[in-house]
Amino acid sequence: MAKRRGKLPEWQRNLRVLWFGNFMAGIGFSLIMPFMSLYIDTLGDFNRTELSFWSGLTFAATFLVTAVVSPIWGRLADERGRKLMLLRASLGMAIVIACMGLVTNVYQLVLLRLLQGVFAGYISNANALIATTAPREQSGQALGTLTTGNVSGTLLGPLVGGAIAEVVGYRVTFFVTGGLLLLVFFLSLFMVHEHFTPIKRADAVPMKRVFHELKYPHVIIGMFVTTMFIQASNNSISPILSLYVRQLMGGHGGIAFISGIIASLPGVATLLVAPRFGRLGDRIGTEKILLIGLAFAVLVYIPQAFVTNVWQLGFLRFLVGIADAALIPQVQTLLAKYSPHYAAGRIFSYNQSFQATGNVAGPLIGSTISGAFSYSAVFLSTSLLVLVNLVWVNFSTQEIRQPQTEEKTDPTRDE
Repeated sequence: MAKRRGKLPEWQRNLRVLWFGNFMAGIGFSLIMPFMSLYIDTLGDFNRTELSFWSGLTFAATFLVTAVVSPIWGRLADERGRKLMLLRASLGMAIVIACMGLVTNVYQLVLLRLLQGVFAGYISNANALIATTAPREQSGQALGTLTTGNVSGTLLGPLVGGAIAEVVGYRVTFFVTGGLLLLVFFLSLFMVHEHFTPIKRADAVPMKRVFHELKYPHVIIGMFVTTMFIQASNNSISPILSLYVRQLMGGHGGIAFISGIIASLPGVATLLVAPRFGRLGDRIGTEKILLIGLAFAVLVYIPQAFVTNVWQLGFLRFLVGIADAALIPQVQTLLAKYSPHYAAGRIFSYNQSFQATGNVAGPLIGSTISGAFSYSAVFLSTSLLVLVNLVWVNFSTQEIRQPQTEEKTDPTRDE
């Protein structure tokens, strides 16, 4: 049964390389996240309200641009191929993020974060490439595996980033991140293979027709909006997490390192349970796992507002990771299952656009709430946001939760 490496199908070889690419990209992105607010605090003399504002704006800037440009890159991916988009994203971000270690004020940092958004799209195009090359009956498993690469990298990134920041300072971490993304560029250039015939723009199927031909358009659109809500919920915490940790620790101790640990705990939980949720979803329905995950997330966000030490916060953040394992991987699986291959690049890019919109809204919500009230209030507002998402998913997946045995295994196989 075991196949030698050279005998593996090309899509499986691509999956291995892209898993590692997603892993390195996850590390690269998450290296700098735990201490971004602390880095901003070194670039000027800010009070709490100003620091919350600049933290939220800096987090949101990249995703604001990504929300606008993602559909453009998605259309180009369907016309020119996904590998080209992988190379664009990895090289561009390697250069831009490395430059963030050279800034002298917060305005330069915000400008580079905006520019970073132009080069977004590595993970979404990796998803699209695998979704279009893996056999339909294995696409859910393949995408689930690919997701664990990003999750694993995101898990290790905060720990490594926090340790580097404590030992050699914040700026070196940006250079390390740029180097990792440059490695991703070369891996994608030499080891990812795609047999793609360029499509003339005039011959491309318009998105209006794509949505018209979808078997379950409400599900696809519903997953777009769900992705936005998930990202807004998760990222509303990002701008204030290290500041909240500093408050809980009384401003003493290895704040950057502890922030890295706290930030990584959701990734630990997600990595441990995501495959189990994927298999369970195959048995009882992916959409049901998604609903259960949202309900659980509501319950674990609320008590985070009332913790009195970082260990309580860490335990609850671990539980957030269990909820996360039932969210984004299930959304990706539903998109792959109910989308046609010929428009996968655009479908996943639209999803990334909604994801980026959530990434914009989340930090702004978090920084606004924390500036007006307190850090604790952010967790309460986030739980309300997740509750709204729960209601939305329940509505948008009604038709696929109905008994449809004859269509359940492969609803888009006629493509």
